[in-house]
Amino acid sequence: MKKTRCTKMMHNPLSDALSIIKNAEKAGNQECTVKHVSNLLKDTLKIMNKHGYIGNYKEIEDNKGNQIKIKLIGKINDCKTILPRQPIKKHEYEKWEKRTLPAAGVGTLIISTSEGTKSHRDTRDRIGGFLIAYIY
Repeated sequence: MKKTRCTKMMHNPLSDALSIIKNAEKAGNQECTVKHVSNLLKDTLKIMNKHGYIGNYKEIEDNKGNQIKIKLIGKINDCKTILPRQPIKKHEYEKWEKRTLPAAGVGTLIISTSEGTKSHRDTRDRIGGFLIAYIY
């Protein structure tokens, strides 16, 4: 009997990366490696690092596409992308916090704005955009 090799089909690199991070965190790993690096992923990791959900991370260059090695610090309970991308106006942040985050002041919404990818705390009452992901 011939063995076949199963490969994972990537549909959404950001969603797959957040799943890898969450699963490694729940397994108690100290670090994880994410393949298929994008600028959106780098911006999301920068926000996660700024708000204290992950430790430092570094990009490793190789011939097949880059990888990112992330230090985990055990502070992630859940992180997911929001699909389809939801447009969010500057006065709707509270509504989306109630829908996606467990309590007021807990967690972070990640928003793609005309000024770049930012957390909802950085853009509150100033600018709208598209809701990308949440983390708590």
